[in-house]
Formats: sequence, structure tokens, C-alpha cells
Amino acid sequence: MELLTFDTVMRRAEKATNRHLLLGNGFSIALKPDIFHYASLYEAADFSAAPKVKDLFEALGTRDFETVIRHLTDTAKVVRVYWPERVKAIARLEEDAAAIKNALVSAIARNHPARPYEISPEQYAHCRHFLMPFKHIYTLNYDVLLYWALMQTEVDDLKLLPDDGFRHPENDLDAPYVSWQEANSPTVHYLHGALHLFDAGAEITKYTWSKTDVPLVDQIRRALDDSKYPIFVTEGTSASKRAKILHNAYLHKALRSFEAVCKPANSALVIFGHSLAENDQHILRCIAKGAIGQVFVSLYGDPNTAGNKAIIKGASRLMAGREKDRPAAKLNISFFDAASAEVWG
Repeated sequence: MELLTFDTVMRRAEKATNRHLLLGNGFSIALKPDIFHYASLYEAADFSAAPKVKDLFEALGTRDFETVIRHLTDTAKVVRVYWPERVKAIARLEEDAAAIKNALVSAIARNHPARPYEISPEQYAHCRHFLMPFKHIYTLNYDVLLYWALMQTEVDDLKLLPDDGFRHPENDLDAPYVSWQEANSPTVHYLHGALHLFDAGAEITKYTWSKTDVPLVDQIRRALDDSKYPIFVTEGTSASKRAKILHNAYLHKALRSFEAVCKPANSALVIFGHSLAENDQHILRCIAKGAIGQVFVSLYGDPNTAGNKAIIKGASRLMAGREKDRPAAKLNISFFDAASAEVWG
């Protein structure tokens, strides 16, 4: 299979009315492969709250947190049907699934670069150049690398105008955070939450350096030390993820926004660093059910690797879904070389 270059992708998408971007974990791995791979996060994770969990990772032969979470929650459902009297076993399975979610959040925060300046101005400039052509940016990542890159306005003269929908609270301008205002029309969306987004009950808040003079990652780590966990969608199945999204106003609006940009036939979507896996079908089905005509998917390295073959298979599922749901709206999916995008230089 011949892969397009990213420059070719941009030329082919020139005639699209709008171009949008969906980011997966490959965006972060491209900068810090030693930090954001699941294997690295596994090594950093503290599973002391669920001692059996490490044995389960080994038994399943994986370092994928969501895979293990899915096995635990599915097993709890089976036990509840066949052995409803095993109340303690069911509770243990569900508690261990929750412990893995918390361990993942904490591991990302622990591994995360502590300061924005650990990324060079040149790397930020490359990233911002990559982001510039897109009207809406959607990310499935939990880290704050995208946020940092968008804030680094001093590294170039680009007219990037990101808006994540957060503003100073109207009734408390001195609050040490900003809050989400539903009436705004954001262009940057954290579809599965992020380390710096918190559900405070009465409002969705975002931690920032500018409101406190305390480094953002330090604020996040302190919150975790106080058992305050950010908005995170780490459920093991697509259905479970969707259910969690629908119960959070911020996440629900972000998903509706992605649905909306996938509707016009004359729009284009670039997917960078995402596996098109089944457990994200709640996001990907928006493409199949919409009419968006052009989708460009990144592949890293040899297209014949198992991982890339799985991505190609996922793209085939999208096209089959479109053929079923919207046969009159043709979906063209092309693949490009992830390295050619030079996202971080």
C-alpha cells in the first residue's frame, strides 16, 4: 500500500469547506514515546489498591488498561447473572475496575512532563503549524500537550484562535480556575475528558496556571493526592464510554459537536494517531452516520504491521457502516504516513 504524505493530504483537502482534526494517543506518543505508551504507563501505575490486578494483566498478556477494565466489568455482569449470591465477588471485580481507572489517571499525571518548557519552542512551532489548518480539533487524549501547544503563542506568528469554551466564572472572577460556559461555541474539544478538567458538581472547571501561578501539572497532582479525579472516560467498552459521556454535559456537547462536523458532505476529517478500535465506536460511528466525504487516517511505519492492519480493518468497518446507513453519501478514506506530518518536528 502506498501512503500519502501529509502535504498531499492537505492539498486534497483544499477544496473542502471545512477541515477538522481528530487526535488519538499517537499524537502524544510522537513527542514522548517513553511516557505515553501503555507499557510505560503500566510501569508507572500504582496497583496497591487492587493487588490481583497485576496478575490479571499478565494472564491476559496485555498492558492495555481498557482491555483489562473491560474484562473485569464483563465478568462482573456474567457473575451477577449466573451466581447472583456472589455479592462480594461482584463488588471486588467492580472495585478493581475502578482502581485501574484511578491508577491510569495517576500514572499519566506522574509520567507527564512537569513543565511546558520541557518541550522546545521548535517542537511547539511544528505542532502549531500542524494544527493551524483545522477549524475544529477533537482529542481523545487525557494529557495537556495539546493545551500547552495551543497556548504557546510566542513561538510563531500564526493566528491560531483556539476556544475550549472555558471562561472566568461570572459570579466569581477571582476563582482559582475557569469554568465551562455551555453557551459558548468551542473549537477545541476533549472528547474523553483530560487531566486539567474537573467536575465540581455545580460546574465543570479547568485548572490553569494563569489563575494561580502554580504549574498546571502540580495542581493536577495535588488534586489526585486529595482524591479529586479529573473528568476521564476510561471505560472498557464503547457502550460504557458513551453512557458516561451522555451523563456529563461538557462531554455530551463535545460529542454532539463531532457529530455535527461529520454531517456535511463537503467537509474533510484528518485522524492522527488513533487505532480506530472497537471500543471507540461511539465516536467513530459519527463518521459512518454522517455524510462527510473525505477522511484521512494516519499509519505509523510499515502498513503491514499488525497494528496498521487493524487500523485499515477499522477503516473498512467505517466504510461498510456508511454504505449501510447512508448509501448515497460516498465515504472516501485514504491513508497517510504519520511521520510525514512532522507533528513535533
